[in-house]
Amino acid sequence: MQTILGAGGQIAEELARELHRNFTQEIRLVSRNPSKIHDTDQLVPADLMDAEATDQAVAGSDVVYLTVGLPMDSTLWEQKFPTMMANTIAACQKHGSRLVFFDNTYMYPRTAAPQTERTPFEPVGRKATVRARIATMLLREMEAGAIDAVICRAPEFYGPGKTQSLTNSAVFDRIDQGKRPLVPLNARAKRSLIWTPDASRAMALIGNTPDAYGQTWHLPIDRDRLTYAQLIGIASEISGREIAFTTVPEWVFKLGGLVSPAVKEAAELLPRYRQDNVFDSSKFATRFPGFEVTDYRSGIAEMLGEG
Repeated sequence: MQTILGAGGQIAEELARELHRNFTQEIRLVSRNPSKIHDTDQLVPADLMDAEATDQAVAGSDVVYLTVGLPMDSTLWEQKFPTMMANTIAACQKHGSRLVFFDNTYMYPRTAAPQTERTPFEPVGRKATVRARIATMLLREMEAGAIDAVICRAPEFYGPGKTQSLTNSAVFDRIDQGKRPLVPLNARAKRSLIWTPDASRAMALIGNTPDAYGQTWHLPIDRDRLTYAQLIGIASEISGREIAFTTVPEWVFKLGGLVSPAVKEAAELLPRYRQDNVFDSSKFATRFPGFEVTDYRSGIAEMLGEG
């Protein structure tokens, strides 16, 4: 049995499909209100804030994937993520389940330096601090030999379906809607974006590779890092129309944050858009050379309905 905690989001749904396609049909989907993706899926309604419910959801699982997401709300993150991680670790330890944690890069330094699996955490802001805290919780248990686990870390998303990210909402969704895309801070800085189906496929592969455990892995991205200007240029070529964009300066976001809680929450992440973002996934590419990464042109074409 392979269990997905936090079912329902884009990453979890693509993960379930990949597991079913290539690894197992014994899949358990866990969330407050889980829905089947395949007829054979086992559904377990559970609140991961509840230790007993988490324990019951994990029982009998060979591999557990922690993919839970929360709205961009710092207070909510501080209240829930550490407890969810603690409950998941305890349940996996009790039942001898392997744990695959889907992580992000918020805790990394806000610089243009390449980010590798060895990059030290330097969290700035409440959400980054929470992410550093829960990753460190798991790392300590891994280093102590108290759990068989692996961390799968991804940069910012772009992709189809339910994919949620600033890049999707401000750039590609607006292009698809015929609106002018809005680029945060700097259209000439290189970006590292991961195609969400690739993230899920890679996580399923790692979760079913025994010697991958006990480590952190950067999930695979297109190595040809492009700027927003270049990405929008590709969208122009695919759509056959010249797409103009607006670069939104930081002061506009700060002003918007005075009236919009969502914009205020996003402000913590904005400094990351000032300079190049270089996420290095060469470790994965070396270990899994046969994995086919979706290039930006193919991904953008699919998002715009031309793929």
